[in-house]
Amino acid sequence: FVVRESGAKVLVVTGEWRGFDYAAMANSIAIETPGLKVVVVERSNLPEGDPKSLGAEPTGALGTFSPGMQIEAPLRWLFYTSGTTADPKGARHTDMTVAHSGYAMVDAFQLTSADRNALIFPFTHIGGAGWLFAGLIAGTPQVIVEAFLPATTIPVLERERVTVAGAGTFFHLAYLEAQQHADHPLFPETRLFVGGGAAKPPQLHYDVKEQLGGVGILSGYGLTECPILSMARTTDTDEQLSKTEGPLTAGVVVKVVTIEGEVVGRGVEGEIRVKGPQMCLGYTEPALNATGFDDEGYFRTGDLGIVDADGYVTITGRLKDVIIRKGENISAKEVEDLLFTHPAVADVAVIGLPDLASGERACAVIVLAENAAAPELTELFTFCKDAGLMIQKIPEQLEILPALPRNPTGKVLKHELRKKYSEV
Repeated sequence: FVVRESGAKVLVVTGEWRGFDYAAMANSIAIETPGLKVVVVERSNLPEGDPKSLGAEPTGALGTFSPGMQIEAPLRWLFYTSGTTADPKGARHTDMTVAHSGYAMVDAFQLTSADRNALIFPFTHIGGAGWLFAGLIAGTPQVIVEAFLPATTIPVLERERVTVAGAGTFFHLAYLEAQQHADHPLFPETRLFVGGGAAKPPQLHYDVKEQLGGVGILSGYGLTECPILSMARTTDTDEQLSKTEGPLTAGVVVKVVTIEGEVVGRGVEGEIRVKGPQMCLGYTEPALNATGFDDEGYFRTGDLGIVDADGYVTITGRLKDVIIRKGENISAKEVEDLLFTHPAVADVAVIGLPDLASGERACAVIVLAENAAAPELTELFTFCKDAGLMIQKIPEQLEILPALPRNPTGKVLKHELRKKYSEV
């Protein structure tokens, strides 16, 4: 889909990697895509790069760039969303929109050339690209791994004495587990652990700070369309680091809108809508812009949250019903549609709840059909598995209500369910 939708002319892939034949996949796509050239790059024939061929200083717009500046630049990058309930959306970015993420990280982390950055987030993700930019901007040595495998990656980070590590809950838990089995500090020089991708349990920040060192976890908030809207800072308090996604970054303008469409002020929950120098130029499919942006040009994030008086962002839920489990996006609707076919289920809502191990877990809240006996969680697991649902999408928690909370138009108020069961 991405190759066709983007109008790509060349597809560059490796041959076989971790048991998957990418060359065969690319060639099969080329058969269905006239004019597409496939280039297979094997590790053995990669050309050597020469850093001396690069200029000593940035040129063009980057040479005059500073955080918060709105600079026009040509389209350079296409980043695609995960595509949970529909086809992926292509976000059109420039060097400037991506650079804003890098500058925001440099500023928040106080990143310098004396740091050693563990870059373990994929560059194909907007977060990884921004993180890469941050290291390049600050002149920070980057430790790059081709895949995060705790048994082999953590020793590399230890050997390289990284000062900045992280990437998300899954990574932090892997670090903690490794440290518990080690007889010496694994991250003795690490001063901060970067977080993002999904809301973290507040306790995780304290565990990381106590067991791994540094200031703990510095989380950020952003989307493929608008990366690094907020970013925690090294000077933030533990309360701020554990419970928020940090303050808004330079140049970001935010509007919070309730489900009913009312614009509200600071400290009130609603959908977060944003403008800023990191905002994409729109989608590759122009028709998507009508729903992606409101009449004032603010991007509709689809996320529920609160922005306090000091500009700190707390994410409380998602309007788009996407559950992020171990970094993988799960469509609530897909699971709901299947559970609705169970004979004991009259109504159902699937929500994501904070989970220490996976970032989020799927919880099915059901209303029983008349005279139906309440099913056990194991019964629903078997039902979903037998129907062909991927195991990682099957709910890990089951709750039963007499009726689901809905607004006047009939929409299920999932944020109320999240609040109810997050406190359980």
